[in-house]
Amino acid sequence: MAHAVARNGYAATTIADIVGEASVSRRTFYEHFEGKAECLVALFEAASHNALKVLRDAIDPAHPWPTQVERALAAYLQAMAANPVLLRTLYIEILGLGPAGLAARRRVNREIAALVLDVVNGADRKGPPLSGQMAMVVVGGINELVLECIEHDRVDRLGDLVAPAAQLVRAVAAEHP
Repeated sequence: MAHAVARNGYAATTIADIVGEASVSRRTFYEHFEGKAECLVALFEAASHNALKVLRDAIDPAHPWPTQVERALAAYLQAMAANPVLLRTLYIEILGLGPAGLAARRRVNREIAALVLDVVNGADRKGPPLSGQMAMVVVGGINELVLECIEHDRVDRLGDLVAPAAQLVRAVAAEHP
């Protein structure tokens, strides 16, 4: 799905493109998905959960929360940069689905925001806890930085976003309980 969509764009991608890329029959495709929208949502959710696993695996509570944030961001951005075709599909093409794509994106962003809350509001944090809304602001800000890299064909420079993204998390955590 990611390769077919990257080549053609979501709107122009056909079921024939998808099954050809996957080397499966139409029948097999329709045994798993009602159509290409459901296939893209499934891809988005599976890939996003893999990215969440990368984030979770990079977190080490033995370190202060700012260090955990930097390490998690570095691992996450490196994993995304490793697959630019999938990255573009997940960040750009999912939006072409309308409400279904936005709902899938929102579900994943909520999971990432919950992870931000867990890390930032961890045991070593001083002061009032970060709110769920502010955690979502962080997720949205980082998403925009990633989108900008994709749009300017700088996916290979995603690692450059670690410092400003970590700075965003620290600033929001410090200023907005």
